[in-house]
Amino acid sequence: MTSEPIWGDPITEPYWRAALEHRLVVQHCATCGHYQFYPRPFCLSCGSDAVSWKDVTGRGTVYSKTRIWLQVLADLEPPYVLAIVELEEGPRLTTRLVGDDVPIGGTVELAWLERPGKPPLPAFRSRPTVIADGEGVQSGLT
Repeated sequence: MTSEPIWGDPITEPYWRAALEHRLVVQHCATCGHYQFYPRPFCLSCGSDAVSWKDVTGRGTVYSKTRIWLQVLADLEPPYVLAIVELEEGPRLTTRLVGDDVPIGGTVELAWLERPGKPPLPAFRSRPTVIADGEGVQSGLT
């Protein structure tokens, strides 16, 4: 027995199902090892159709960002920061930055934006890092 798609289409449905469990997944090619996002029925690197969904760490780097001042959707109250985050695994996601201001090149970790009646959206926030110094280890933010 098959279930009805919960959101999106047959190609993106595994992504939305994982989001409901607060897991970030991207496609991975079994032929060449390439990770990709947004979802497609084939690998962008080698053309193979041997793509499957893999959990990723949820850590990345801010590649680009901008502050949005105009309201384009009812549930997106401006201002908010829209960013392109490059995941440790390679793909770049267009997403929101939440919490502390993170500079371009700053490290981020996964957060989730809940939406009533819909799967949550991945967002990213500043990631605490450990900085070693001559006296020991201290926490900091990058």
